[in-house]
Amino acid sequence: MKNYGIILASGTGNRYGSDIPKQFVKIAGKTVFEHTVAIFEGAKSIDEIIVVITPEYRHFAEELIIKNNFKKVVKLLNGGETRKESSSIGIGSIEDEEANVIIHDCARPFLSQRIIKDCIKALETYNAVDVAIPSADTIIKVKDNIIDKIPDRKYLKRGQTPQCFKLSTIRKAHELSKNDNNFTDDCGLIVKYGLGEVYVVEGEGENIKITYPEDIYMADRLFQIRSAESPSEQNLADLKNKVIVVFGGTSGIGESIINIANEHGAKTYSASTRTGCDITDYESVRTYLAEVNKKEGRIDYVVNSAGILRMGKLLDRDIEDVKKDIEINYIGAINVSKASIPYLKKTQGGILQFASSSYTRGRALYSTYSSTKAGIVNLVQALAEELLPDKIRINVINPERCATPMRFKAFGKEPEDTLLSPQKAAEVSLKTLLSDLTGQVIDVRRG
Repeated sequence: MKNYGIILASGTGNRYGSDIPKQFVKIAGKTVFEHTVAIFEGAKSIDEIIVVITPEYRHFAEELIIKNNFKKVVKLLNGGETRKESSSIGIGSIEDEEANVIIHDCARPFLSQRIIKDCIKALETYNAVDVAIPSADTIIKVKDNIIDKIPDRKYLKRGQTPQCFKLSTIRKAHELSKNDNNFTDDCGLIVKYGLGEVYVVEGEGENIKITYPEDIYMADRLFQIRSAESPSEQNLADLKNKVIVVFGGTSGIGESIINIANEHGAKTYSASTRTGCDITDYESVRTYLAEVNKKEGRIDYVVNSAGILRMGKLLDRDIEDVKKDIEINYIGAINVSKASIPYLKKTQGGILQFASSSYTRGRALYSTYSSTKAGIVNLVQALAEELLPDKIRINVINPERCATPMRFKAFGKEPEDTLLSPQKAAEVSLKTLLSDLTGQVIDVRRG
């Protein structure tokens, strides 16, 4: 049985108060439309995507689909005047006798793969599934600005999307409600017409809906700090004969990446000051990559795990010392990325950069380290969009406190069970290189 994702992107954004519908406003370098469609494109359980669009923006949507190479979008339908009509148009376009239908608001660009998986799993038992989160606030019922009733909060949840159905069930609901304009959402129709139980899957606080202009600011911040799920389905055997260059590959996570890649038949090259390559010098990086390419005839993946971690109040530190931090941690990342692009265009390969958990908030005594790692995340998010036409993927690995020589030099001895192993970080890194992810921050945790 097929799983269809129906994305409702036909709203005019009256409450948003802009000349541009909110689904076409840019956040973190991409439109809300692109972010949301990409979620369904990347969901392995979704077979086909149907997008219901504002007719006036049809050509723009087509351009975005082509630009992002969305392969699962099989229909782009002009929407109706109401959400109900647009939902009905999407449902009515499916020709199967039975299928799973996952209906989602385009204005929710933070939907997780976990929610999609849980919804489809629930459809094995139920014909209708909603997504909701507990209400953190007390809900009051008001009449003439006077509290009329205070419902028990434990029975109240805040609805989200997607809403998911067996096709036959939601078809029946829309048939029965043809002349019914008292409509809130599709699950409401199932309840109103007694078409069965509606199971509720646990939603997430991040799964926000962009409704007002101030929501764009919040969404931008969420994109800056959120992370993608660590890829797990990639087979490391696919590394065989791949050419991988690792800057900072003589110790720590970089060394583990080299060792694991070699075990799976990759051809690896470790670049560092020990091997005569200085990442703070663009020509040094460019020359090293040129030599590898000349020898192997290709470069598939480039990893930059080189970094430096030193403490001290900014006021107390020598300015040349501070500049060295920036040159290694940030300028080095720029040098590696820029020098790699010409080779990766030919192989449609990938780049990995490394952040730190401190990138989300500056830490006293580590101001330059924290800020350079935040800069890495922003750099990668921007480059991911620039490199889309060349089909080069670039991501950030964000390991928690890891048992590396750099950390030992900075903090001394720590309990081993409190630190991430370099081997686990390396394995996630290699699987990320093999994945289709781009522009993502991948958290790596011990658990």
